[in-house]
Amino acid sequence: MAGEGRRGVEQHVVSPADAGLRLDRWFRRHFPGLGHGALAKLMRTGQIRVDGSRVSPGDRVVAGQVIRVPPLDAAARQPPPRDRRPRTGPLGEADIAAVRRWILHMDEAVIALNKPPGLATQGGPRITRHVDGLLEALRFAPDDERPRLVHRLDRDTSGVLLVARTAVAAAALAQSFRGRDAQKLYWALVVGTPRPAAGKIVAAVEKTPGRAGERMGVSESGKPARTLYSTVDHAGRKAAWLALQPLTGRTHQLRVHCAHIGHPIVGDGKYGGREAHLTGIVSRKLHLHARRLRLPHPSGGVLDLRAPLPPHMAETWAAFGWDEDPAADAFPEPHRG
Repeated sequence: MAGEGRRGVEQHVVSPADAGLRLDRWFRRHFPGLGHGALAKLMRTGQIRVDGSRVSPGDRVVAGQVIRVPPLDAAARQPPPRDRRPRTGPLGEADIAAVRRWILHMDEAVIALNKPPGLATQGGPRITRHVDGLLEALRFAPDDERPRLVHRLDRDTSGVLLVARTAVAAAALAQSFRGRDAQKLYWALVVGTPRPAAGKIVAAVEKTPGRAGERMGVSESGKPARTLYSTVDHAGRKAAWLALQPLTGRTHQLRVHCAHIGHPIVGDGKYGGREAHLTGIVSRKLHLHARRLRLPHPSGGVLDLRAPLPPHMAETWAAFGWDEDPAADAFPEPHRG
């Protein structure tokens, strides 16, 4: 960063390490003592500018831009700690070994995990063990930044979960998800065999009232939701293996959409009721797996990741005589953002 200018005004050049950050987060990193209200006022009155132009807190900075910072008191200038996020305490060797076994891919910017079913992505009421609390296991050197989650999977959904190793990578990956540049493919076992065998589900969803926790439902007043599906194989009329591509990212979208067309995901009692549990040797666990994720790599090129099935789904596939056929990794239709 540049030194102080005349009359206490500073000109700060955005470094490559900060590129892609929201402006308010840039200030939180470099001026952690400056409150949100004070920051917003300085921007509103034009005292903070980027390359001479007025800005708002949500604007994202680019390497090489010059940020004008007016005179600030000493409290705002306290250097930020290396890692301001609360830690969950030291992890045991078993936890560290387990998390590292989930690694599907790792490079200087990104780590991809194969999240096991039954583990929440983030904490919440009565959730004390979750992926976010285990990310210290993915800090391989003392000076590494703390890895950051960039998207989520439901607790009972397994599969590809992406983690950024730097703030720059996190900003780029988050933009890919917001801009729908990320293509997601799920494998699911559903009750019955859909007709037609492939198609598009268009049904708005919204949160519905109830005391049984977060629950979504189809509603004309909800947020638009679209899912492509294709049938990969089927076990008579009993069950079918579907490839699902969500074109929107609503909470529980795939589970709600499959139940909506009369073919709930096996093991999904929340949305499918008793009908979702097949008799016989099929596990009662949710049969929904984030199989493939394809999106731009923060450093250029494309990330194309695949995760093998979790044990309970692999056992079901074996019982039906199905293999993890790579041909089933094809997206149901050409991606349309």
